Amino acid sequence: MKINRRDFIRMAGITAVAGLTGAGTIARLKGNSLEAADYTPPAEALKAKHWGMVIDVSKIATPEDYQRMMDACHIPHNVPGFDNPKDEIKWIWADTYEHTFPGMEHPYMNPEFKEKNFLVLCNHCEKPACVRVCPTKATFKRADGIVVMDYHRCIGCRFCMAACPFGARSFNWRDPRPFINEAAMNREYPTRTKGVVEKCTFCVERLEKGEIPLCVEKSNGAIVFGDLEDPDSEIRNILASTYTIRRKPELGTGPSIYYVIGGGGHVRESA
Repeated sequence: MKINRRDFIRMAGITAVAGLTGAGTIARLKGNSLEAADYTPPAEALKAKHWGMVIDVSKIATPEDYQRMMDACHIPHNVPGFDNPKDEIKWIWADTYEHTFPGMEHPYMNPEFKEKNFLVLCNHCEKPACVRVCPTKATFKRADGIVVMDYHRCIGCRFCMAACPFGARSFNWRDPRPFINEAAMNREYPTRTKGVVEKCTFCVERLEKGEIPLCVEKSNGAIVFGDLEDPDSEIRNILASTYTIRRKPELGTGPSIYYVIGGGGHVRESA
């Protein structure tokens, strides 16, 4: 089999992928793309055909509620705490209705919605634009729908950040390691370096152990995580019985995160 120098270099980096996503995911070269290879997960691993979330905003009432879920994500994943907002790294955060659902507000909507914050994170899209534009395939989509990263393959071009319509990725403009709380550092999870992009991973390292994502665990029932392809799952029951919305569905990326914003009621989208 003939192989050129570029493909050789790309294939040589494939073995570094295992463990870097925190879940033992192996990648393989197929044509000109890198994708998750078939592998046998541990017996205790949580499995799904398509992982997704439903966030019930009515169950997130106080700033402390948001902070609890953000800390539950950021601390174990060694997300640095920069003092300069320009350098901020965020995997999950709170944002306004206007920024979360642009173009969906109207003059007659409940003022509470416009004033409330909404929990936002990577949408793990069905058709992720970030995967298509990454020149080194540092970002790839697993068979279960989760969009993950190999930090060692990231060259810092930030094409993925430009392609993501949700602002779900952060870039390390500075070395993040000195800004991680030494006492709270998780030695079992990889830290990143300057010039690397990072984002939410749906806690793939926990799924391997049979555990749900940390934000879900600390949400007090505000977030439901499950298999969107399983008609008998809790998440599908919610989607079938409650009106939900997604962020920027008109873009066609197919977000895997749904929002209940009316406390189980029906919310009309603006035209």
